[in-house]
Amino acid sequence: MKRITIAKGDGIGPEIMEATLEILKAAGAPLEYDEIVIGEKAYLSGHTSGISPESWDILRKNKVFLKAPITTPQGGGFKSLNVTTRKTLSLFANVRPIKSYHPFVHTKHEKMDMVIVRENEEDLYAGIEHRQTDEVEQCLKLITRPGCEKIVKYAFEYARTNGRKKVTCFSKDNIMKQTDGLFRKVFNEFAAQYPDIESDHMIIDIGSAKLAEQPENFDVIVTANLYGDIISDIAAQISGSVGLCGSSNIGEECAMFEAIHGSAPDIAGQKIANPSGLLQGAILMLRHLGEGEVAAKIENAWLKTLEDKIHTRDIYDAEKSEKLVNTKEFAEEVIKRLGQQPEYLSAVISERNEVIQFHKYERKTSKKELKGVDVFIHHGTGDAVAFGDKLKEAGTDKLELVLITNRGVKVWPDGFKETFCTDHWRCRFMTKNEETIQNDAIFELLKSVHEHGFDAIKTENLYYFDGERGFSLGQGQ
Repeated sequence: MKRITIAKGDGIGPEIMEATLEILKAAGAPLEYDEIVIGEKAYLSGHTSGISPESWDILRKNKVFLKAPITTPQGGGFKSLNVTTRKTLSLFANVRPIKSYHPFVHTKHEKMDMVIVRENEEDLYAGIEHRQTDEVEQCLKLITRPGCEKIVKYAFEYARTNGRKKVTCFSKDNIMKQTDGLFRKVFNEFAAQYPDIESDHMIIDIGSAKLAEQPENFDVIVTANLYGDIISDIAAQISGSVGLCGSSNIGEECAMFEAIHGSAPDIAGQKIANPSGLLQGAILMLRHLGEGEVAAKIENAWLKTLEDKIHTRDIYDAEKSEKLVNTKEFAEEVIKRLGQQPEYLSAVISERNEVIQFHKYERKTSKKELKGVDVFIHHGTGDAVAFGDKLKEAGTDKLELVLITNRGVKVWPDGFKETFCTDHWRCRFMTKNEETIQNDAIFELLKSVHEHGFDAIKTENLYYFDGERGFSLGQGQ
C-alpha cells in the first residue's frame, strides 16, 4: 500500500474528490490516505498561503498529493496556494495531457492529442512586484538556466518515454532576447541531444494561434510558466471541456496531481460537477506511483462511459448523449465498466512504469566584467531633453550618462517629442573606453545622483559574461 496526501478543497472539490476516491477504491488502487485541510478554511484561519505548518509536514512525509480545487478569498494578503506548493516543493514540471474524445464530446478538433509541459517555478510567477513611482508598477520576469535546463530535458525525456515524436518550444525571444532568449537557447542545446525526436520553435503569439486552429499538428509543447498557463487552458477548452483534463506537477522528491479547473462555487453542493478532471489527475498519479495497470483499468472504464454517452451536465448534448447523470452517478457508471474497454476510442494499454530521468544541473562560472549601471529614477517631468541634460551633470570620472529610456523606448539623446513619458526613467551610465569597474564606482555615482537632486529608486548592474553582453539595448538604439 502506498500512502498519499489528499485535500478535498473548496466549492465542488469535496464532491468530485469523493467520486474519485470511490472509483480508486473499486479499481483496487493500493492507496492509503492522509487528509489535510487547505484553501478557504485555512486562509480564514490565519494561514495566508492557504495551508498550515502541520499540513506541510504531512505533504513532505508522503511526497504525493492528490488535490481538489480550492478557493482563494478575494482581497489582498492571500497568496496562491497552487503557486506556493509548486515552488516550495520544487515541482518544476507541470504536465497536462490534452486530447479530444470525438464524437462523444463535442469539439471542432477531432484528432487533438498533445501534452503541454510548462515550467512551474519561475518566470513572472516568481511574484516579485513593486510599486516604484506614482505611476509605475513593476513585476520581475525571472528565467534561470537551471530552470530552463530542467524543464526542457524533462520535456524531451517525457516524449521519448511516452512514444511522442516531436517537441515544440514556445517563446517570445524576438522581443525578450535575454529571458526568453535563454529559454530558446537551452531548448536548442538539448534538442541536439535527442536526434530521434523532431524539434521546432514558434513565437508564442503565432504558436498560440496555430494551436487554437490546428492543434492536431502539435505533440509535446514546452514553454515558460505564464505562456504554459494560458495555452494549456486554451487547449483544454478547445478539446471539448476544461472539466475533462487533469495535470501533474512533478519534482525530484514530491509530486502533486489535480484537475485543471477551479472550485466552481456557483454550482457547489448541487452534485452536478464532472469529476473527470480530478479523476484524470488521479490516473496520472497512479502512473507516477508505478501502478500503470490500475491506471489503464480506470481510464478504459472512463472512456467506455463517455463512449456509452453517459454524461454530466457540462458535456451533455440533448441530441447525442444517452443519459444525463450527476457526480455520484457518473462515478457509479465508471465503476460498472471497470474491466471493460472502449470500442471506438483508443483503449489504453497497461503501460510500463514511467522512469523519466531528471536533469542534474552543473553550475558553471563565467568571467564577469562590470561595465556600467542602469539607474532608475522617479522624476515627474515629461521633458526628456531637459531631464537628460541635467542628469548628465551627475556623471563621474568613471561613469557617464549614455542613454535614457522610458518604458523601454529611447528618449534621450535624440528622442522623439511624440513619445509619451511616465515618471519612471531608466538612465544608463557606462564606463568610459569600455573599462571594467568595481562596485565602489557605482556607489560614487549614486551619491552624485542624489546630490544633484534626483530620486534613484533602483539599480541594475550591467555586466559582460565571458565577453558577451548581459543586458538588453533600449528600443530605438
